Amino acid sequence: MSFTPHRSARRLAAALALTLGAATLLVSSLQQPAQAAPSGPGQVSAQWIDRDTVVWKGAERAGAELEFGPNRSGAAGRRIRLTPGTLTPAERNAFPHLTGYPAFTVDPRDRGLARTALRGRIVATQHAADGRSLTTGVQIPGVLDDLYGDRAQHARLGPVFDHGRPTLSVWAPTARTVALELDGRRVPMRRDDSSGVWHVQGQRDWAGRPYRYLVTVWAPTVGRTVTNKVTDPYSTALTADSSRSLVVDLGDLALAPKGWADLRKPAAVPLRRARIQELHVRDFSVEDRTSRHPGQYLAFTDQRSDGMRQLKSLAAAGTSYVHLLPAFDSATVPEKRADQARPGCDLASYAPDSERQQDCVTKTAARDAYNWGYDPLHYTVPEGSYASDPEGTARTVEFRRMVQGLNGAGLRTVMDVVYNHTAASGQDPHSVLDRIVPGYYQRLMDDGSVATSTCCSGTATEHTMMGKLVVDSVVTWAKEYKVDGFRFDLMGHQPKANILAVRKALDALTPAKDGVDGRSVILYGEGWNFGEAANDARFVQATQKNMAGTGIATFSDRARDAVRGGGPFDADPRVQGFASGLYTDPNSSPANGSPAEQRTRLLHYQDLLKVGLTGNLADYTFTDSTGRRVTGSGVDYNGAPAGYAAAPGDALAYADAHDNETLYDALAYKLPQRTGAADRSRMQVLALATAALSQGPALSQAGSDLLRSKSLDRNSFDSGDWFNALHWNCEDGNGFGRGLPPAADNKDKWPYARPLLADPALRPGCATIRHTAAAYRDLLRIHATEPAFGLPTTDAVQKALSFPLSGKDETPGVLTMRLDNLVIVFNATPQRAQQTVQALAGEPYALHPVQAHGTDRTTATASYARSSGTFAVPARTVAVFRRG
Repeated sequence: MSFTPHRSARRLAAALALTLGAATLLVSSLQQPAQAAPSGPGQVSAQWIDRDTVVWKGAERAGAELEFGPNRSGAAGRRIRLTPGTLTPAERNAFPHLTGYPAFTVDPRDRGLARTALRGRIVATQHAADGRSLTTGVQIPGVLDDLYGDRAQHARLGPVFDHGRPTLSVWAPTARTVALELDGRRVPMRRDDSSGVWHVQGQRDWAGRPYRYLVTVWAPTVGRTVTNKVTDPYSTALTADSSRSLVVDLGDLALAPKGWADLRKPAAVPLRRARIQELHVRDFSVEDRTSRHPGQYLAFTDQRSDGMRQLKSLAAAGTSYVHLLPAFDSATVPEKRADQARPGCDLASYAPDSERQQDCVTKTAARDAYNWGYDPLHYTVPEGSYASDPEGTARTVEFRRMVQGLNGAGLRTVMDVVYNHTAASGQDPHSVLDRIVPGYYQRLMDDGSVATSTCCSGTATEHTMMGKLVVDSVVTWAKEYKVDGFRFDLMGHQPKANILAVRKALDALTPAKDGVDGRSVILYGEGWNFGEAANDARFVQATQKNMAGTGIATFSDRARDAVRGGGPFDADPRVQGFASGLYTDPNSSPANGSPAEQRTRLLHYQDLLKVGLTGNLADYTFTDSTGRRVTGSGVDYNGAPAGYAAAPGDALAYADAHDNETLYDALAYKLPQRTGAADRSRMQVLALATAALSQGPALSQAGSDLLRSKSLDRNSFDSGDWFNALHWNCEDGNGFGRGLPPAADNKDKWPYARPLLADPALRPGCATIRHTAAAYRDLLRIHATEPAFGLPTTDAVQKALSFPLSGKDETPGVLTMRLDNLVIVFNATPQRAQQTVQALAGEPYALHPVQAHGTDRTTATASYARSSGTFAVPARTVAVFRRG
């Protein structure tokens, strides 16, 4: 699940050119001619960080001032005087990235002007010693938090009902005026000067009506005062295509499907034992001929469909959660079916290695019904394109019915949430937050530009009200939609404190008070460390190392790379790993190096896998493949510690997810092309086993147990149903050979892809697909029935888990793990392997009954010689032995 920087940018650019979407922009000059915003490299390089202090990168350490007020041509504004100063320890702690820049102190006589100044244009000016006049715009999030944050963070925003009467509230401290647009009329709103919240109380008959806010505010990106017609960031419901918010009470009994109040959930599973299927709502059913609601939330209520039968079988085997890719309101999919474009080609008629499919799909991609959904518009409303009717509250009811359907199948529900960026910023029509409080919700760079390291307009979750929005949104999903877990996209771009605040708010939810047990809700996310926040530059991030010990898991890329080989961005996709034949079954790629280099790298990969099997524990001690005694944190992963977890549950294991090639596709690139279907199946199961049989939580992409392919597409966020749809009926294939994947993200790999896609031997038949699925379910059953896979602490793991054959003499391509009364042998080689553990000679081990009586009769031939303590395991097999 490595980050793909451009996964939404291409789709957004095309879609924004086609539709206004969320709201309409009304620019009002207010009888004033437009004035250009300050220009040059330091366009907005001054930052007003609290009521007392301004920091100005590039300024001289001399007197300066803030100008505000009337901006008519030739009109005089008012001034706030600044004197040279220094940052206090508290300010340096709050704004570490500003340490070392010139700081100025607001003249005590002018501090009372701040609230007035912030409701209009502000510039910082300084007359330099050489006669130059320096001018720059001013970033204001810090001072807004200082002046309004304490009161505003306790406000109830959006529509709030009291005995049937709604009150609508929006935080807009810099606005000159805010009004409500309802029924074509303008309703004034009142401002609370202490919090910056505007509100209006309505009548009972407002319920269900569409509304927008009319916010008159200075917009720095266009250098003028504007009146924005904008939807509610705290919307609880929307009209089609998010053009209006709706005055809706989520507690209205009319929105509760039958049985909602008394919904019985499957038993809560601790995060350290969670086994998770990652699933896209549309992928799940859009090509399922047995579903009555293809591509919709209601497909999860079709209990007899092929897709639901598959999910039930996984739940019965031990899968505990379904992780839904983003299902909140997103910006770029037309919600009305009549507006959704479809490829105008006979896609099935082209050759499996043709360029025609991707060309045809790409032509309609910006207007079709498909997107992963990582382009947030309204964080707390279900996406309308998955509803039977995008108008009104059908999406609310049907999302709840989806949760019911999954719970009834024995699965709890996780939502993928994307609070690290918005679909757009500034005066863009898909910008909601930034058109209400310009320059506050987005994270700004030192020059005032919006940070885009997450692919889109980054959000500043370190700011009080953006952090509050995250907490309030998650609580709403948990309480009103009974969601059982949350996966945070690019969580490392958020403060650790914000994620811990989410945890605290969830823990406060009780069945008696809220109808849900918030303590059972699981949290995990992408703890990658990159971009403008990297290395805690702006705050303590929610990264892998920082989240250790919190009970909130982060995805671990260590074992993922070891089992697959190389990394997700390799120029040559044939770089091999443990489960793809490195050294033991080499392919022709020179990128793998010499046989000696391959052997060394394979053994190091085995050390990474050992760390992964412990749950990525930092302090777990073992003997590595060189014979050294090391800890998990002492094993190198691209210059970083491999082990970073403080306890099982801190790291989430996986072999594939929606980002990058599916596991089958990665193995298609990496295994020698001559590898037969049966052996590809066995390597798929073995790779999945390294996550499924690890300590801590594990995730697999839906369909990986069915050898799911996206026809080698590494970034299918906008590749439509043709490349993404799940095929539950094996007669429809596994998706391999549906054409060359879209050029924008894959063309550099087309030379490697063509011969593979054209090879009919790489398209598995039903027997192979069914065999893979059954073997994977056996692994899940073993995990679910053996308590040793749920150890709670590092000490418990240290005592129960070991790698008895690890060291200078260990076998390349074979990894043996002892876990309490189990011995697990991962044989990734093309030959039967014998592993002798002398300390176990005389002990009564036998192949685990699940595998001994399972579908895979090859695995059933694994044997144990008691007299010598020798475990014999077939080629490309993971075998679990139990002491009996």
